[in-house]
Amino acid sequence: MFAEQGSLPERLPGPGTRMLERGLLLLALGLGLASTQGTLEEVPVQPGFDAQKMEGRWFTMQLTTSHTDLVLPTDPLRLALHSIWTREGGDLALVLFWMGEGVCRGMNVTLHPAGLPGQYQGSFAGGSVHVCFVSSDYSNLILYVRFEDVEVTSLWALLARRMLEDPAWLGKYWEYVEKFRLQSAPVFNVAGQCPSPGPGESTP
Repeated sequence: MFAEQGSLPERLPGPGTRMLERGLLLLALGLGLASTQGTLEEVPVQPGFDAQKMEGRWFTMQLTTSHTDLVLPTDPLRLALHSIWTREGGDLALVLFWMGEGVCRGMNVTLHPAGLPGQYQGSFAGGSVHVCFVSSDYSNLILYVRFEDVEVTSLWALLARRMLEDPAWLGKYWEYVEKFRLQSAPVFNVAGQCPSPGPGESTP
């Protein structure tokens, strides 16, 4: 069911193939491309970060970017972050699902520790991605994702263990939205459309 770790599915439905190749992780959280917003040095990381406490299912509650006009709501291709898992050597694996034209498939993308605890990086054809776990009580999470190839794209996401928004965390999240002058973007979560990953599928 899953594509090779860190690779793209062999065949992608709809007209979004090129966009997916450039911005897989951004689309995995429900976005298209965004413009630069801040630098890695400006982004804080969770004090006392514990990667193992991040393991499991997450739902996207809020997404923000600086260019919502680059989101394509009519594109039949949809992707979603399903869960986060730890791996040997301190790596993290993101379990992603993509769905289009009635087909749903999953894949794993591996991130490696980079810099401070809570900072990770990964790579795929033509680019690299940096992920910062900005703040979390392990039930709520503010996540920053920065994609780099010939240009830089980035986003901020508020995630939660349940489909229930916490007002305190929403307020904290919107402090970053105001600081970087971001705009809301559409949210996509996998519901009953895709099968839940089994132990062997979610562990590359």
